[in-house]
Amino acid sequence: MKIALIGLGMVASTHVRAIAALTPDIELKAVCGRDRERSTQFADEAATILGYRPEPVFSFEAIASDPAIDFVIVATPPNARLEMTKALAAAGKSILMEKPIERTLESAKAIVGLCEDHNVKLGIIFQHRVRQASIQLRDMLKTGALGSIRIAEIIVPWWREQSYYDAPGRGTYARDGGGVLISQAIHSLDLALSLAGPVRKVQAMAKTSQFHQMEAEDYVTAGLEFDSGAIGSLVASTASFPGTGETITLHCDKASARLDAGQLIITWRTGKTDVFGEEAGTGGGANPMAFTHEWHQEIIRDFASAVVNNTEPLISGREGLAVHALIDALVTSANTERSVTLAPWNI
Repeated sequence: MKIALIGLGMVASTHVRAIAALTPDIELKAVCGRDRERSTQFADEAATILGYRPEPVFSFEAIASDPAIDFVIVATPPNARLEMTKALAAAGKSILMEKPIERTLESAKAIVGLCEDHNVKLGIIFQHRVRQASIQLRDMLKTGALGSIRIAEIIVPWWREQSYYDAPGRGTYARDGGGVLISQAIHSLDLALSLAGPVRKVQAMAKTSQFHQMEAEDYVTAGLEFDSGAIGSLVASTASFPGTGETITLHCDKASARLDAGQLIITWRTGKTDVFGEEAGTGGGANPMAFTHEWHQEIIRDFASAVVNNTEPLISGREGLAVHALIDALVTSANTERSVTLAPWNI
């Protein structure tokens, strides 16, 4: 399959390494950025990893009009997505999109609707779902090995230097749609929803700490009530120096399960402890890209299969709306200083 990559920011090199590992089944035919010089330079850099040079392209319209391209990876800032999706979907190009879908829930719904209207695949990259520890925990929950979830604790104690937010538009509502919730904690929130099910009600506080000069929030704390009857808590930050791996802890009837930076620790009520997987970098510290490309590799491989076989991708655009609805409720709760009840899940 021949694919294109639009958006040549920090995560772009992760995609190149992932695609290189999928050779010869997938070929990166084109790379596209706003700046001609940067696009050309990126193509040269990618050639050293891929063993061939992708074509530098300078507009998403050119990608949309290329009949040789089977699907497109979109890794641009969120504010560049809507017009791009209109052109790509109208041209019949399936899209694999870095999180978030867009800056707001309504704009994210619009993108999902466009792809559905044009009958093209839309997949969302939430790579934490394909960690082996995450898969192991999901399987154990499905079989009932742990019993029912009673309490869920989500902690994202990350750190970003001020220089990270000094980049034009970063941490703003106009470009990113917000701060730590939509840009960083969204991964852990999506994973928690996939494990524990929908959230019914939230009560949140979101603030900008004195560690950062930025428009949006860098610290959020919230109480959660799940549809299942479970209760929980969220603490998400990019102001927690030096930054450590995120954790999701599920206290269940038979055991407590803790996902810790890619490792799963099961503490049974009997006193036994089981450990699955190994600790892994997650980008929680000063280097946001300190994580393996293998998770992206699995997401891309799955999406290519979905396009070829006309099946649903691992995380469809419509499924990806669930975490956007939760973030929207958290922000509304923080802004109004009251609890917010989410509508029944039928976005």
